Amino acid sequence: MLTRQHPGTVLRPPAGDATALLNNLKHFIDHTDQHRLVSSGRDISARELSHAYTVCNQLTRKHSKSFYFSTMFLPPAKRQAIRALYAFCRTSDDIVDMAAGNAPHALAHWVTLVHARTTPHDNPVLIAWNDTVTKYNISQELVDELLAGIAMDLTVTRYQTFDDLWLYCYRVASVVGLISMQIIGHDDDAVDYAVKLGVALQLTNILRDIGEDAGRGRIYIPQQDLARFGLTDDDILQGRQTHRFKALIRFQSARAHALYEESWPGIGLLHPDSHLAVAAAATVYRGILDGIHANDFDVFTQRASVPLSGKVRLLWHANQRLKRDFR
Repeated sequence: MLTRQHPGTVLRPPAGDATALLNNLKHFIDHTDQHRLVSSGRDISARELSHAYTVCNQLTRKHSKSFYFSTMFLPPAKRQAIRALYAFCRTSDDIVDMAAGNAPHALAHWVTLVHARTTPHDNPVLIAWNDTVTKYNISQELVDELLAGIAMDLTVTRYQTFDDLWLYCYRVASVVGLISMQIIGHDDDAVDYAVKLGVALQLTNILRDIGEDAGRGRIYIPQQDLARFGLTDDDILQGRQTHRFKALIRFQSARAHALYEESWPGIGLLHPDSHLAVAAAATVYRGILDGIHANDFDVFTQRASVPLSGKVRLLWHANQRLKRDFR
């Protein structure tokens, strides 16, 4: 079993302060608020549940064409659950990024809803998500790790080292993979591969969204790496596309590519009916790195993506590699 990415980086960080971090959020809402957040407990009807999953499907299609494309290759029940997971993650993340007012209060409100034993009837994402949690016995510990990662964006805008960034990537991306595996089925040995894939996916996100995140005052590229290439925060915040910046992005892209390669064997440890979907997700998302390169590393005024024709081509390559390696 894999245990480390490089000296100092533990693949699965030990259980830490996720629960404490979330509990600290609770002081942003008073007891009256918490009481109002819990619904009457009336059972969810089949019609409400069907509508809720439809909303999650629409959210996935709108916000992540690559993820929507990849999940098409899952069996219907697993596809429905995985898209509910995506909608839950997207909604949770948007609470911090898009909050019109007090973001800590909004996230505390959301965490209380997630922890509630009953489901608000006016929230289709939570209706579908709670149904998924029940059907697949999703680990509350993993859900709390995910929420703790999202909460980090409230207070953390810089990361000193890649080891520091690893914890964030683990929480907001690797944990999503670990939850996904509870839905699709897996061998125990798949876990550390999933952690690496999650970090690769999140690092790809970070590189694609450097300009957007800079607009929010956030720099996810480790400070140590900026210094290594002779760059400062101001270079990122001002969107300076220098040769040094391009060298930095090449370095980070190579790091992500290495993680994609190291995570690949884990796909063979998943339930066979999910191999193509996960391989497609990893391969298509990896294609974003090629898009960044094709844009001459301009991540400030362009958003790299993979067109449908590119997705189809990458899907074919992923399927060929699956046949070669696992069948």
